[in-house]
Order: sequence, then C-alpha cells, then structure tokens
Amino acid sequence: MANSSLFVAFMYTFLTQPNLMRPIDSTMIHLTVVNNLTIIVTLIPYIKASFGVRQLLDDTGCQVILYVYRVSRGVSICTTSLLSTFQAITISPINSKWARLKSKLSAMITPSLLIFWIINLLIYIRVIETIRAIGNVSLAGLGYSHAYCQTGPRKTTPSWSYISIILTHDLVFLILTLCTSLYMVRLLYRHHRTAQHVRSPSAQRPPEIKATHNILLLVSCFVFFYCSNNFFTLYSISTHKKIQALEGISAVLSSCYPTICPLVLMKNNKIFSKFFCFTVMRFICPQPEGHCFQWLS
Repeated sequence: MANSSLFVAFMYTFLTQPNLMRPIDSTMIHLTVVNNLTIIVTLIPYIKASFGVRQLLDDTGCQVILYVYRVSRGVSICTTSLLSTFQAITISPINSKWARLKSKLSAMITPSLLIFWIINLLIYIRVIETIRAIGNVSLAGLGYSHAYCQTGPRKTTPSWSYISIILTHDLVFLILTLCTSLYMVRLLYRHHRTAQHVRSPSAQRPPEIKATHNILLLVSCFVFFYCSNNFFTLYSISTHKKIQALEGISAVLSSCYPTICPLVLMKNNKIFSKFFCFTVMRFICPQPEGHCFQWLS
C-alpha cells in the first residue's frame, strides 16, 4: 500500500507538475515498483498455502515466481544502494573528491538501473534450471524449499560456488549502502555541530537530525532484514530436514524491508506531502496550502 501510494504521488506530480521532479525521484519510482513486485511474488504463494490451497503452481509457475522474486529482490538491493550513493554524492562538500560527480548524476541513473536489471537477470537465470514444483519431485537432502516449489533432482541443485556468487552480489551492495549511509551521517553530524553556533534555540528538531534518524532507520532495516533472510535461506539449503515454518519466516523477512522502505522515504518527502495534502487532507484541512504543510511537518 505504501509503495503504491508513493508511486502514485510521484506519477501524479510527473504528469501535472514535472518541474517539481528531481533526478533522484526516478530512482525512488523504480524502487517502489521493484518493492511492490517483491512483496507480491513473495507473500502470495505463502498466503495461498496458509489457506490450504495445494498444487497452486506447476514447474513453469514455480520457475517464473522464484525467478521474478530473486531478480526483483536483487534489483531492490542494487537500487537502494544507488539511492544511498546518489544522496551521499549530492550532499558532499564542494571540496570533496565526490563533488565532480554531481553534474553527472542525472545521466548515470538510467544506465545504472539498466545494468542492475541485466546483472540480476543473468545471475538468477539458473533458478529456471533448478526449481521444480513440489508435486513433481521429491526432495531429499540439501536444497531449496518453498511453499509450492523446491530444488529439483540432485544434478540440478545449485552448487556452493553459485551460492557464493549470489552472496557476494548481496554483500557488495550491502556494504556500499552501509558505507554511503555512514558517510552521510558523518556529514550531517558535522553540519549540525557547525549550525548549533548560528542557529537560534528552537523546540523543533533540526532538519539534519531528522535526516540522520531516517538514514539510520532505513539502513538498519535494510541490513538486518536482508542479512536475516540470507541466513534463513542458507540454513534451508544446507539442512536435510525442511521446516515450512522457517520458510514462512524467511518470506516475511524478505518482504519487511520493501514494506518499511516507502514509509521512511515518504516521511519527509515534499512531493508526497503535497500529494497527500491535495487528495486527503483537503477534506479536513480547509486552510491554505502552507498551513497544511505546517500541520504535516
């Protein structure tokens, strides 16, 4: 719901007031689409299974669902890393070594997103070869298990070298996101200490403190949920006895960050605040637009 709301807000602004759109907003739009896709293909099979629906997917259905899930999850990780890097370069000082990249950021977004899709589409192509419907194959021993799907015969089970490639892919972008987020926190803290000497005392929290809290919340959720999901997935692959409850926990964990992410992004987003004001708050906020924004802040 939050991803859809944020997407609609951005698209409404793009169609009605494109001058308000920033280059970084295209990355946020892309992230909301990928997050929605991840949530849908992750939770729907488990929701169906919880209601007792059996044999929902055949081999082809399993391959499509698991392939789309892994690709969308991978692209979500990459896009979050790109968003964090974009923000870090944007707020970097003029004398920083990153300053020369500021003028090139807008031109780099679309090629970067395209590269992310290509990389993840290629990495996870092996999922199509290894996944089968549960009713068509009996899994004994090591392998991946899902609500309706599981790894096929032994000869098609993903090797540990392939699993290492996937883990390396996730780890690289997790570390990049963590480093750029900590860099932004450091810059904002330094700015806060400088601004304290010139800013008059106020009951409201300074904007850099709000931004720091949002960054720390987002990156903490990002690292925790994706690392936890990887842990449960690795455990599922490496254990002989499959526990469906753990598979469900892994699915919930993998959808937590895509669910929380838009809530953090829309918290101090002016485009969403403006859209929210004109669509919902107009019924309970008859004051001029400026008063409404003050109420929302």
